[in-house]
Amino acid sequence: MKTVFSLSFASIAAAMSFITPAFAEGAAADGGFASLIPLLLIMVIFYFLLIRPQQKKLKEHRGMVDSLSKGDKVMTGGGVYGKITAVNEDTLKVQIAEGVVIKVKRDTVAGLAETAPAKPAAKPAEKADAKD
Repeated sequence: MKTVFSLSFASIAAAMSFITPAFAEGAAADGGFASLIPLLLIMVIFYFLLIRPQQKKLKEHRGMVDSLSKGDKVMTGGGVYGKITAVNEDTLKVQIAEGVVIKVKRDTVAGLAETAPAKPAAKPAEKADAKD
């Protein structure tokens, strides 16, 4: 029984390889520019919703990185807060704690920070209320 099924499946597959799709004769002539309109519309939408805002954001970041100077408080891409102590062509020295200075690439600065975020201290009274 298996061989009969295999032969019939093989014969169907062979027959399907000889079948070619049928196209209407006038379909190719009608499709010209009208078939490109949806593609062009999608490209315009992608430009205004994705590409243009990203370029604007990159331009602002580049300007901020170029204007960095000694004494600015910054946050790196890794989330490290510190104060710039030295500026070189493509690197910065950032003091992250008293006596701890790290060297970072200018492009890794994510933004300016007025103050480093303070850790919220949990009050003992709040902990006691939470248990009740």
